[in-house]
Amino acid sequence: MKKWLVLTVVLIAVILLGASLLIFLNNKSNNASSVSYYTYSIIETYPHDTTSFTEGLWYSNGLLYESSGSGNGPDYVSTLRQVDLTTGKVLQEYTLPVQYFGEGIAVINNEIIQLTYTTNIGFIYDKNTFALLGNFTFPTQGWGLNYDGKDLIMSDGSDHLYFLNATTFQRIGEVKVHDGNTTISMINSLDYINGDVYANIWLTNKIAIINPETGQVKAWIDLTGLPASIASKTNDNAVLNGIAYDQQNNKLYVTGKDWTSLYQIKLVPENKP
Repeated sequence: MKKWLVLTVVLIAVILLGASLLIFLNNKSNNASSVSYYTYSIIETYPHDTTSFTEGLWYSNGLLYESSGSGNGPDYVSTLRQVDLTTGKVLQEYTLPVQYFGEGIAVINNEIIQLTYTTNIGFIYDKNTFALLGNFTFPTQGWGLNYDGKDLIMSDGSDHLYFLNATTFQRIGEVKVHDGNTTISMINSLDYINGDVYANIWLTNKIAIINPETGQVKAWIDLTGLPASIASKTNDNAVLNGIAYDQQNNKLYVTGKDWTSLYQIKLVPENKP
């Protein structure tokens, strides 16, 4: 009788273990298959100022708003710019004091919000005049910034996205970014597109499409082979950075630090094993 009891317990344990293994493998398979992959095709090519060390990019009504960092050259300064999309001409510019390195930007109604890199301060500008309206502080480095229609979304180079109240600029939430069990860090320039966060991953040719509620990477865009710039051949820092989206016309734009061109691209699905 005891032998049958032992065999029954062992059998139940084997069944439960097998079921758990199947569930694990099924979840792993579902997680893997749920991530999409894209390459690209170039729709249009526009000129881009090679002295713009692009840190933030925003599209609005045919214009680009661009935050440029100080770069590496002796003549570089950080700026906020209004740029004509088709010609690349700078229409309006604000130069930051030399101690500030300009980073990500977001536009909220008639105001532009700009982060700085290591000084823990952000600036608020009038969108039309570029007049400085105020500033705010935050506890981390400043990298990428965007706006989801309610809250600001910020990156600091780590594996986190932070949510800030768009009025008080206080941190109200955060999420850890991951692709399955793999942590994704070096999150840089951001854009918010149709409910997802698009993020440049610094020093790579990839953009991650992130679910802002869970931090899960939903898709990867591989921009390897995108014509970069003359500068990028001699400057290791002239990397892909800068995402802007024309929501009304469903147009996606990308560029890089000191690049000669800005591109409108179309995403092309790519099959991955």
